[in-house]
Amino acid sequence: MALQRLAVLAVIAALVAGVAGYLFIRPQLPAAERGRRLAERTGCYGCHGPEGLRGTSNPGRTDQTVPTWEGDLMMFGHDPGDIREWIRDGVTRKRAQSATWREERDRGALKMPAFKDRLSGSEISDLVAFVSAVHGIPEPEDSLVADGRERIAALGCVGCHGPGGRLARRNPGSLKGYIPSWDGADFPDLVRDEAEFRDWVERGVSRRFERNPMARFFLERAVLKMPAFRSYLGAGDVEAIWAYVRWLRSPETQRASRGPT
Repeated sequence: MALQRLAVLAVIAALVAGVAGYLFIRPQLPAAERGRRLAERTGCYGCHGPEGLRGTSNPGRTDQTVPTWEGDLMMFGHDPGDIREWIRDGVTRKRAQSATWREERDRGALKMPAFKDRLSGSEISDLVAFVSAVHGIPEPEDSLVADGRERIAALGCVGCHGPGGRLARRNPGSLKGYIPSWDGADFPDLVRDEAEFRDWVERGVSRRFERNPMARFFLERAVLKMPAFRSYLGAGDVEAIWAYVRWLRSPETQRASRGPT
């Protein structure tokens, strides 16, 4: 019996070694996902609606509703720096100097609180990253990258991976418990290069993970499973989406989504 147990342990150890790198690295949530979960815990959705997409009524105000982070954001802020000021101080410095804005605020039933005494600087940065992701900040300038971002929305990728592929929504049954974001620290453990990315998109699984019994176990156990998009892709789609992923992961884009701290 002892020898049998040792044999079983040896097999398990071999399987674990086969997926070392991705499967047994601790969860590493991206900033936007940390911000999404923080926004829920902090009460932001009470006024801005689920994930900031449905502002509630705000009687007394001219605009009548609390702004959403998706469509209305640019009426109140133009970049991550403005978003940071709204979260930290409850208003941007420019707006605070406006008598019209102060009158509007006083008339409204709901007022944006300042979180500078409730949240740390890193927590505010995470919220900025999440709000930026919901609104689509920054905007890609390269046409191929922009096309890739449009295609992920049309194909439904953002339903699981979140706006711009930047969230890590919960996925019960998976080893880490979430769907990996495309700009997360553990993405390279899943996708080594463009060929492997094409595998995931076209087939729903990479050949490397498909060959590994432990990887297959967790992929099959997960509630949400990556679909195979081969039948739904147009010419050049994978190349455009891969260009978008590379742009998203670039240090320049990462800095632009956070803004000044």
